Amino acid sequence: MKKISITVMKQVVHQDLIDKYENPIQHACDMKVGQVFIADGWKKPEGLCDSAWESMSPFVMTLAHGGEDIYNGWMKNKKSAMISCNDGFRPVSFYIEVMEDE
Repeated sequence: MKKISITVMKQVVHQDLIDKYENPIQHACDMKVGQVFIADGWKKPEGLCDSAWESMSPFVMTLAHGGEDIYNGWMKNKKSAMISCNDGFRPVSFYIEVMEDE
């Protein structure tokens, strides 16, 4: 099984939706742009948000098991995917890609 690199690419905050719909919370998200996690199989990397992992784990598993070209031509790099977590208030985009053997 191949290792998968998961890189935080972008976080968007929809303040208008937060103001209108979300109850105030102290702590929402720890992800930082540029942060990298390494997935080794089905195990969620330490420090990665549960919500993000739930959104990306099927793609991670597909790539880890040698799958590629998800959605037939979607990504320039056939061994990658761009996935966002399912937080509608502050979605984080992650670039996941196969780590090539050296």
